[in-house]
Amino acid sequence: MANFVRQLKQLGRKIVESGSIVDDLKKRAGEKKRKIVLCEGEDQRVVEAALRCTEDEVANIVLLGNAEQIKAKNPEADFTGIEIIDPVQSPKLEEYANLLYELRKAKGMTEEQAKEQAKDATFFGALMLKSGDVDGLVSGACHSTANTLRPGLQIIKTAPGVKSVSSFNMMIAPAGGNKYMDGDVIFFADCGLNPTYTAEGLAECAIATAKSAKEIAGLDPKVAMLSFSTKGSAKHDNVTLVQEATRIAKEQAPELALDGELQFDAAIVPEVAALKAPGSPVAGHANVFIFPDLQAGNIGYKIAERLGGFQAVGPICQGFAKPLNDLSRGCKASDIVLAVAITALQVRD
Repeated sequence: MANFVRQLKQLGRKIVESGSIVDDLKKRAGEKKRKIVLCEGEDQRVVEAALRCTEDEVANIVLLGNAEQIKAKNPEADFTGIEIIDPVQSPKLEEYANLLYELRKAKGMTEEQAKEQAKDATFFGALMLKSGDVDGLVSGACHSTANTLRPGLQIIKTAPGVKSVSSFNMMIAPAGGNKYMDGDVIFFADCGLNPTYTAEGLAECAIATAKSAKEIAGLDPKVAMLSFSTKGSAKHDNVTLVQEATRIAKEQAPELALDGELQFDAAIVPEVAALKAPGSPVAGHANVFIFPDLQAGNIGYKIAERLGGFQAVGPICQGFAKPLNDLSRGCKASDIVLAVAITALQVRD
């Protein structure tokens, strides 16, 4: 009877998650056969996501935590194919601690501090990633963004040529779509990482997010640089920042369909765009939205998620030397599965 009930739940889940973008991401990720570490085995959502990823063949999963405790909490679950590692008991702890010490000794870290820090699951996962023992990392379901990204910044660091890491949220429209969208997915940035931006940093974030939208979701990116002003309708230093970021982004990526500054309605509603930004190559049809700061971005994506019914996947990081991604602490297991799929797709061959 228990197996029958579980099968019904799995069938229901597959029906709910049968949207084309979700299916496509999971399928493409599965073809890559990447190994992704989930750092929070103490969280039941993470455990459920690990089981789903394995069942649906999205990725090969390494789950960090105490195996006995995890299995005791999930007596009916089949953990075949999932590698469970307890950082404290791992035979690689000393090796990883030595690596951490070498990376951080110039900053004053002692060998003893490195050994203690390496026991932390997120640091342990980042050291696995640095060593090439996994291809990507996902954490943050029950830890703050700072706790997740600190090991990334200290251990993985930025990719060559990248000045700073940024993040995006992939926003999946509810069933039935949205009348202002050509497809079922749009991208918001930066909603989870950098509190403030310089014009140069905002331009870099815009270009990186357009690239992510194309590579991950197959979008033809149309990037709106958002503000409370459209084409000079308001005067303020905050507006000037977005105008300058737009200029820099256009200069650095002239092939990219990007425009600003635009209010959100001008960016997505054709009728408003015709009034406020006539002739714009982006206004009224944007699918990548760059918020001027973290405060606006974080509020914006949560409004879309909670009032608009969008599924918010992320924040997904871009700019690290290897894929390392954060989760919202309000995430569901299905969000974690998609984060794993995106992380797998970010791995460079």
